[in-house]
Amino acid sequence: MGASWLGRGSTPPSNTCVSGFLPGRLQPVSMAQEFVNCKIQPGKVVVFIKPTCPYCRRTQEILSELPIKQGLLEFVDITTTNNMNEIQDYLQQLTGARTVPRVFIGKDCIGGCTDLVNMQQSGELLTRLKQIGALQ
Repeated sequence: MGASWLGRGSTPPSNTCVSGFLPGRLQPVSMAQEFVNCKIQPGKVVVFIKPTCPYCRRTQEILSELPIKQGLLEFVDITTTNNMNEIQDYLQQLTGARTVPRVFIGKDCIGGCTDLVNMQQSGELLTRLKQIGALQ
């Protein structure tokens, strides 16, 4: 399964984003870290994508077919940012993989497209979505 938040027992950032710093930490964070951390929230499904990636498109198809509550599913196109490479570097730190899609269910990264398909086939995907209250 995917990596939990930072994978090292670190506390995930709160829902409140503080420019330049993570709550409870003294070291400054990069714009990429702040961007990613602000997107990932406990009750949401967030997917970091590139629109030309076939695995990203498949992930979007799978998730868009599910009865996820309005506003709780977000696809974040990292190609529209000025710091795409930094975002991917931070995703590598956070999840162990730099590739997209990177799928977060709540604050947990479950991996990419193949991981999502495996979870869908096993029934675990719907279970996880119910656990975070994302299903209608």
